[in-house]
Amino acid sequence: MSIALYALAPRAKSRDELYKQLLKRGVEADTANAVLDSLELQGLLNDLEFAKIWSESRQRAKKLSKRIIASELRTKGVSQDIITEVIEEIDDESEYAQAFTLAQRKYNSIAHLDSEVIYRRISSLLARKGYGHGICARIMRELTSVN
Repeated sequence: MSIALYALAPRAKSRDELYKQLLKRGVEADTANAVLDSLELQGLLNDLEFAKIWSESRQRAKKLSKRIIASELRTKGVSQDIITEVIEEIDDESEYAQAFTLAQRKYNSIAHLDSEVIYRRISSLLARKGYGHGICARIMRELTSVN
């Protein structure tokens, strides 16, 4: 139990992440599951809360798209039902506004460059953050019409 609590101290973790960490530390699978069940009953381990916190954090700090956040949650072992629920809470307009803010910040630093270079750099930035071509094209139209 103490291994699990120490593992949860730095940041919240999904059940799967904590399970793998316990196995790595030499805890037997049955014991690990019992510990995780106990932590869930005590409210110290909750995949839905973890997914919500992770999603909000990644949106705020890294400006990531729904697609990238879903992929990260899958990697962390969160169930698809929970991922779907969390991703549905992110509305398209706030995601667009986030992408626009990110692109505008980049645009301001490279506005002196050729328009093709600007388009390529902003497209690349948005693609790395998981935004699709449609959002990128819409943002570029707005940026070029404003500036």
